[in-house]
Amino acid sequence: MSEISGLPGELLAKMRFRSMGLKLIVVCGLALVMIIPALFVWLLIDDRSKRATDVVNEISEYVGGQQTFLGPTLAIPYTIPALSPTDAAKHGIYLVFPSRATGTVKVATEERHRSLFKVPVFRADAELGASFDLSGVPATAPPGAELQWDQAEMVVGVSDARGAMADATLTTGGKTLTLLPAAVAQNLSVGGEGSPVLKLTLLGTKLDGLAQPNAKFDVAAVLRFSGAQRIAVLAYGKTTQLRVEGDWPNPGFDGGFLPVKRNVTKSGFEAQWSVPFIARGVRAEGPAESVTGLDATALGVSLIEVADPYQSVTRSLKYVPLFLGLIFIAYFIFEVTTGRRVHPAQYVLVGIAQIILYLLLLSLAERIGFDIGFLLAGTATVILLATNAGWIFASRAYGFRALATFSLLYTLIFLLLRLEDNALLVGAVASFVAVAAAMYFTRGIDWYSSLAPGESRPGATLVGPRT
Repeated sequence: MSEISGLPGELLAKMRFRSMGLKLIVVCGLALVMIIPALFVWLLIDDRSKRATDVVNEISEYVGGQQTFLGPTLAIPYTIPALSPTDAAKHGIYLVFPSRATGTVKVATEERHRSLFKVPVFRADAELGASFDLSGVPATAPPGAELQWDQAEMVVGVSDARGAMADATLTTGGKTLTLLPAAVAQNLSVGGEGSPVLKLTLLGTKLDGLAQPNAKFDVAAVLRFSGAQRIAVLAYGKTTQLRVEGDWPNPGFDGGFLPVKRNVTKSGFEAQWSVPFIARGVRAEGPAESVTGLDATALGVSLIEVADPYQSVTRSLKYVPLFLGLIFIAYFIFEVTTGRRVHPAQYVLVGIAQIILYLLLLSLAERIGFDIGFLLAGTATVILLATNAGWIFASRAYGFRALATFSLLYTLIFLLLRLEDNALLVGAVASFVAVAAAMYFTRGIDWYSSLAPGESRPGATLVGPRT
């Protein structure tokens, strides 16, 4: 039967094929659908990242973790007598910070490896000096408090005493004393209101009568501790000056104050802090429970891993919709300019190849770094997509065109991942150029027309398979 309802059989045959405009809509829809498997890749990266974090925490437990130090501070026990026979006497610790604090910390680092993961650990040699002027002490003692000067201890604080690599010592008046767990108190909380609690383990020693009202003296504590990821020193003096030097090439300076001077090279870093009393924001003396906010004065250095493969791969995944769309548009332009139809299933295979790129990138980046991993994974994917284009369009010329197009596209992906501050600008301009190119190459298309297999458009060259 050649006609149905007055329509020629040839027209009915052509109606079986969708218009090019509808095909473009289908292609865009497929690009959005391919985001779903990308989400599973995202979950895999998140799982691997959590595993890496667990390894970091596990290794940190053995070496001392993130270390925070409190320099020499005078701790004086006090008693408030009972006001009546039915009341009990109250006891507490009165802290006096040095009028001037000077410290030097030297950090030597190394990387510990476990499976595919590595953790930066350090050995810190710290010399923390302090000058005390006890004139006017106590100035803010609780009413009726009686300070027990004969029980006073000079204490230093560490966040994790398990990292101790040698006995901590204190030098004063030409004598060197070994610091032991403090008798006045075992721990000291220095967190402010609304901030996480920072507990320090106190090490101390008695001063054999050196600590007396109106006395002036100098002390210096020497500490050797190991740790991981971060080291910090609290601004323990009314005026604090600190110098930290190390061999880690990518330090991150953080905490309550940034260094006033810094010098970072490929072989290491050196940084200096100067914190005056007015900026410190913590009283010079007072009961231990009233000395809050000291954690906010931390002068910290973090050992940053610049080449974090999980962070880099995650950033690349954020551009999945953009680059899936650009790759599909490229195939669509090849389709309309050659006159050959590309089945939606072939677009799906192209999208799957793009998703597998991220799996290859993740597995390679864990072993050889992100840059080289991207080069290998990207090169393999570009060759695959270009070869596939040559197969689909039965043309070596279009295969080479696809190779050039996708090489440019993947270079753009890499630049977006490296141009952190200008990534949005470059991505927006590249998207604009890609859409403009699509408009140009499809300017002569009759979007309402249909194209049967093997039929070529006027002006389009249909290249048959080579023999």
